[in-house]
Amino acid sequence: MNLLLSLIIFFSTITLTTIKSFAVCPICIVAVGAGLGVSRYLGIDDTITGVWIGGLVIASAFWFADIIQKKKWKIPYPEALSTVSFLLLTIIPMYIKKIIGNPTNILWGVDKIVLGIVAGLITFIISIYLDKSLRKTNHGEVYIYYQKVILPVLFLTLASFTFYLLT
Repeated sequence: MNLLLSLIIFFSTITLTTIKSFAVCPICIVAVGAGLGVSRYLGIDDTITGVWIGGLVIASAFWFADIIQKKKWKIPYPEALSTVSFLLLTIIPMYIKKIIGNPTNILWGVDKIVLGIVAGLITFIISIYLDKSLRKTNHGEVYIYYQKVILPVLFLTLASFTFYLLT
């Protein structure tokens, strides 16, 4: 619980002291991260939790990649490097703590959390490309306010609902 509180304080401090806008809303990242801690307590299936973990990982990775690009650091493929780094920083501790790897917690032969994470990553990336595509067809403008936030949340919710029906 202390770790969760520390993370919330850390990300809140970053959010409150940031002047420029980043690629993905830091407040959204903190909100999803806090929600994940509660999900197991509430008995939410691990595939659904994994979807949101995947969304959190890719949102954090793209946010960090945006920071790298704005600081003009000479790091090749910042999106890919940050995504792999954030995935490792997420999955390795979960494996060490035996949250991932339980042979009774599988769906389609894959650990439920890992399956959900992959589904969340793919879903979030699709929503980002859809947002870019919609903006392109509308001359660089959004169709609705907060489109960049609504699409990922909508897609992650649909993926969660799909796994809810399957599990």
